[in-house]
Amino acid sequence: MNRLYYGDNLDILRRYIKDESVDLIYLDPPFNSNATYNVLFSQQNGSQSSAQIQAFEDTWQWDEEAARTYELTVEQGGAIADALRAFRMLLGDSNMTAYLTMMAPRLAELHRVLKNTGSLYLHCDPTASHYLKILLDSIFGIQNYRNEIVWKRTNAKSLAFTNYAKDHDIIFRYTKSDDWVWNPQYLPHDPEYVRKFYKYKDSDGRVYRLGDLTNPNKNRPNLTYEFLGVTRVWRWTRERMQKAYEDGLVVQSKPGAVPAQKRYLDEQNGTPIDDVWSDILTLQGSDSERLGYPTQKPQALLERIVETSSNVGEVVLDPFCGCGTAIAAAQNLNRTWIGIDITHLAIGLIKHRMADQFGDELNYEVIGEPTTLEGAQELAEKDKFQFEWWALGLVGARPADPKKGADRGIDGRLYFHDDDSGKTKQVIISVKGGHTGVSHIRDLVGVLDRENAQIGVLITLHEPTQPMRSEAASAGFYDSPWGKHPRVQILTIEELLDGAQIDMPPIRQVNQTYRRAPRHERREGHQPTLLDD
Repeated sequence: MNRLYYGDNLDILRRYIKDESVDLIYLDPPFNSNATYNVLFSQQNGSQSSAQIQAFEDTWQWDEEAARTYELTVEQGGAIADALRAFRMLLGDSNMTAYLTMMAPRLAELHRVLKNTGSLYLHCDPTASHYLKILLDSIFGIQNYRNEIVWKRTNAKSLAFTNYAKDHDIIFRYTKSDDWVWNPQYLPHDPEYVRKFYKYKDSDGRVYRLGDLTNPNKNRPNLTYEFLGVTRVWRWTRERMQKAYEDGLVVQSKPGAVPAQKRYLDEQNGTPIDDVWSDILTLQGSDSERLGYPTQKPQALLERIVETSSNVGEVVLDPFCGCGTAIAAAQNLNRTWIGIDITHLAIGLIKHRMADQFGDELNYEVIGEPTTLEGAQELAEKDKFQFEWWALGLVGARPADPKKGADRGIDGRLYFHDDDSGKTKQVIISVKGGHTGVSHIRDLVGVLDRENAQIGVLITLHEPTQPMRSEAASAGFYDSPWGKHPRVQILTIEELLDGAQIDMPPIRQVNQTYRRAPRHERREGHQPTLLDD
């Protein structure tokens, strides 16, 4: 059963994921070096919401929690403890030490849940890759290091005057043992290579080149014989050689020439993929696959990993699943998947992405999200920002850009187009976890007027009063080709949990808050690259 978990992946791994139950792990753990981690939820203009900053600014800083985790991990002893002590001696009580301290127990848990035939791919940038490799060596064993993959994610767009352009990521591949799943992947042959070597053509149009039939091992008396007037040490037995000749697979260009084998282009696998990946570029703003999530990776990148290191039906785990590219790749390739993320913002985006991409055929369980009014109340009391993101996710909305509304009565927005004018229209959303009154409705009406928005929605944890409903009704209607929509709407969390939605032009057709994920046809054996037609 596919599962999507909300929560701290360390806790989820310990509580829910069994020993040696996962076939493939991909993780892209964010590192906050004053930029990288917080950009996870930045807006297009680079700004960040105050909610996001408050929720994440301490995640990888050396503080009391990091110190406590360090002590607990070191007290357990072993190679991990040795590595952490060395890091602290070298780096001091720094943010990097905090990051490695937080990663150590998570990587240990990932090693525990990985099957003996499984592989782990850790995606990172060069900022922390050298430290992470030492940590991985201490957990998986140096002998189980397999590759350092260089993903050349983009081409340098301008001349670098003081540094070489930084345009690649690192992906480490480790295995649990010396017996792992491996399905080789290939790229199409280089056209120049084909032109140079595949110079011959059969009468039926099949292109081929000539391959050597002689044996590099000259001490093979049983394979030494005369064939077509030429004596050599051959690769094949006399019987196999004769059969291949009769089938037209062995040719002799002229009498006395050494016979050669026809090697047809359409029977060759192509060029084996090596550890430098330059054929899959990062997503561009115009790509239909792009969802507006800043750290989103191309699905082709993840499908290459999934196809290479797992088989159909096996389990793929992403403990930092973000916008869900790894689990979308797993689903598209008929694998079972487990995704974990610590924000309701990411969980909400993944749910919309999977619905857009795979439709009603996809079955999965979401664990950790509130499913009852009581659960929502608990979340609101525990973390008001996570409650806000979760509530916005119920209607498919994204948190507001702070420069366009934070602390100005706007918690989220939905954008839509319902005519041929090209004008972008919007729904303004306000989320209230505490008690509400008629003043909140009046404030929302004021925001609509100020922002020239079409519809305003108040999402409330508590039942609205009759004066609130009356005030909302007095705001009138917005007319669209789909009919009349109340200009101000009140939706309770209980109503949303029961399936209620915003009354607006059909969201599946016009919602521009997140780009819709392109629909994928499920397949088993093809790896898309930039070389595909």
